[in-house]
Parts: sequence; C-alpha cells; structure tokens
Amino acid sequence: MKNQIMNIFLFNTLSRKIEKLELLNELVGFYTCGPTVYDFAHIGNFRTYIIEDVLKRVLILNGYKVKHVMNITDVGHLTDDQDEGEDKIEISAEKHKKSAWEIAEFFTKAFIEDAKKLNILMPDIMPKATEHITEMIELIKKLEKNGYTYLTPDGIYFDTSKFKDYGKLANLRKIEIIPGFRVKVGYKKNPTDFALWKFSPKDKKRQMEWESPWGKGFPGWHIECSAMSMKYLGEQFDIHCGGVDHIPIHHTNEIAQSEAATGKSPFVKYWFHVNFLVLKNQKKMAKSEGNIILMKDIEERKFDPLSFRLFVLQGHWQSFIEFSWEALEAAENSLKRLKEIISSRNFDERKINENWRKKIIEKFNNNLNTPAAISLIWQMIRSDIDEEEKLATLLYFDQILGLKLNEKNYLNLESLPKEIQDLIKKRETLRKEKKFKEADEIREKLKKIGYFLIDTLEGPKIKFHK
Repeated sequence: MKNQIMNIFLFNTLSRKIEKLELLNELVGFYTCGPTVYDFAHIGNFRTYIIEDVLKRVLILNGYKVKHVMNITDVGHLTDDQDEGEDKIEISAEKHKKSAWEIAEFFTKAFIEDAKKLNILMPDIMPKATEHITEMIELIKKLEKNGYTYLTPDGIYFDTSKFKDYGKLANLRKIEIIPGFRVKVGYKKNPTDFALWKFSPKDKKRQMEWESPWGKGFPGWHIECSAMSMKYLGEQFDIHCGGVDHIPIHHTNEIAQSEAATGKSPFVKYWFHVNFLVLKNQKKMAKSEGNIILMKDIEERKFDPLSFRLFVLQGHWQSFIEFSWEALEAAENSLKRLKEIISSRNFDERKINENWRKKIIEKFNNNLNTPAAISLIWQMIRSDIDEEEKLATLLYFDQILGLKLNEKNYLNLESLPKEIQDLIKKRETLRKEKKFKEADEIREKLKKIGYFLIDTLEGPKIKFHK
C-alpha cells in the first residue's frame, strides 16, 4: 500500500486549539527537546519521548517526510530554571568523580540504549550542545546587535521587556518590571529575564567553559535549543515537542530569543506538549522529589520494556497518567495477548482491511488519540472480518504502536545469504529513487525463492514464505 498524504489535526499549545496540520515545506521540520545527560532518564521523561515517537510514526505512515532533530544538553542546564544554582553536568561529575565529558558521554549512551528498548525511532540528527558553541555565540551576537541583551556581573541576559509578545506560549500576563530585581547570582532588570551566556565563576574552575566576546563562560540552557534547531531546521519550522513543564520558561524563552534574533514569527508553527506521568496522589515524578523509576527498575521486575510503551499509549497525551506496577502488569498481559494473536498463523501482511484501516487511522490523526485507536484495534480483532485481514491490519498499525508484535517471526537480515542481502539493499535503493515497479519485481523474486518481505517504519523485514 503506497502512502498517501492524509489530514492530521493536533492541539497547538500556541493557539490553545486543535488545528489542521499545514506544513511550511514538503519536509516536516520536527524538533524534540532531548535529555540533559547528567543522570538516567526516568519513565516520566520517557512518556514524553514515546508520545513524540508515536507522533513521528503517525506523520510517516500518513505519507509525510520528517526531518527529526533532538538535542543532547551536555552543558548549561542549571539546577534552577531561573538561572540560579550550578550546572547539572558539573555537579554530577563531581559526585561521580568523573570528568564532565565522561559523565555526558555515559548518560547519553544510557539514554539511547533505553530509548531503543522502548523501540523509539532514533532522530535523524542528535546535536550536542558542546559541539555548537560557535552557533550559540553567533545567535547571541544577533540579539546584542538587535538591542535585546544587557551585561550583568555574572553574564549576558535577554531583556524580556523589549520583546512585546513575551509569554504568548504560556499565556503569561505581563509581570511588573522591577528595576534591579536581585537574584542569588547577579542582577536582572526584570524577573522574567534569562541568561544567554554565563561567566565562569572566579573562585571555581569549570570543566566546560569557552572563550566568547563577553568573557570566558558557558551558554545558557535556552539559547542551546534555538541555535541547534535553527541550524538544522531553519529559522522557522513546523513542530516543536516537549513536556508541559517546558511551556512557561524554556519554550517561552526559546520563542522570545529566536524571533528577536531573526525578526521572523512564528519561530515554530505547532507546539506539542505532553502531560506528566504521575504516581499516586497525582505526585509528579521528578529527580528533585526523589521518587523516580528508571527503565532498569522495570526490567529488574521482569517486565518487557514494551509493556511500558503500551501502558503510555493507553492514556491520552494531554492528560495525566498515573503509574502503578498493577497497571504495568495489565499492559504486559495485553501485550502478550497481541503477540499471541500475531504469532498464531502465517498470513499475507499486505491484506489490510481498508474499512478498519480508515476508522483506526482517523483516531490517530485526530489529535493523536491513542486510547481511542487502541480501543478500535481491539474491536477489529474481535470482529468477524477475514482472519488474515485482521492480522495484517493489526500489524499495519503496529508501525505506529511500535510494539514489535511480529518481531520473533522475522529473520535476522545479517544472517541471510549475501545474495539475498544484496537484493534487499538494491530494492531499498530503487525505492528511494521512486522506481517502485523495479522494487516490486525484486519483492516477487524474493517470494519465489522462499522469502516474504514487508516494509515497515523500522526498515525492511523478511521471513520465510510458505
């Protein structure tokens, strides 16, 4: 089945409305705020990454081409969003008696490993903040030239009073300007002003610091995302994702500095923010609260990580979801049932029931309503349609669910004879060149010699043809 562009509707934090997706260009510019790599990401963080992954999969399955950028914050994220405290990476380095670079590298790898266990598709580009200092300095220079910055004893700050639309993302009302408002470190003209560049402390040697036109130091957290997203996606792009906790400060500041630097509005057309995963009594999971659960905790209890993925998808991304081990066990049982259904017999994976496909994709496309889509999938499974169509349709939507329902029935591509691997590679090249007729001929050739091939978002999959 060839992908056709279909309408997608999303709630846009900027407008507070569900809007039809209308792209700036043919390629979807898709930016997701990545991890600050000073510690392991917890399952509350991964709720956001899973939902962002599903949104990306929905876009692709609907025929859109996506360019996905996710940053790695390996410097500049202080312990307080108000530019107070110490750099989280530096603190972690001191705690573990490692270099800041070693800490960042270790937890970056740990994040990627956990993301892969959850079958999260990797971004096209994962830029590190420490590798884009030049771009950040250039962006601050633009802001300085445009009259939006001022100097304090501890850094260069953005003057929010000069940006008339400051706070539009969070619907913040104008805060009274208090001249000389004192913070713990340095001075701000206005309470909402934020650091673009922080000077290194004179009484303490930092591991991560760089020369700049204003003095030796390191970037503020907010400037990093603006510099890296604009480098890879342009000064304006389509979708920016993150958690709801990013709305009032981080993303609000990103908009202000980006639009002030370029003079272009909107910086991002659609803002997509995932709500919290909470524990009992609606308590947010956070490292600062000391109540975090990690992926390794789930694995130590012998749960399949994909059970957590299914648990997340059973709740709507705009709502709180309450985590419990009992709820995870229920999700695991559902996952096992789905895998049993798929593995029950051989079937032609292209025999998708079009009626059910339209019904289910409409739920995914309507503000990413994963609970409603999953409910319809179960209805489809219990329906009286042809068994082969039922299984093919379920597997089709696993491209969005990402539960690897048929994984054990697929062959390891690397273990196949070289001539088979070469045919698969040749077919992938033909598909990229849009030579679909020739690609289909290779599929049929593989089928005649005993191999059935299907295309998925993760790439081609193959199994024995009977």
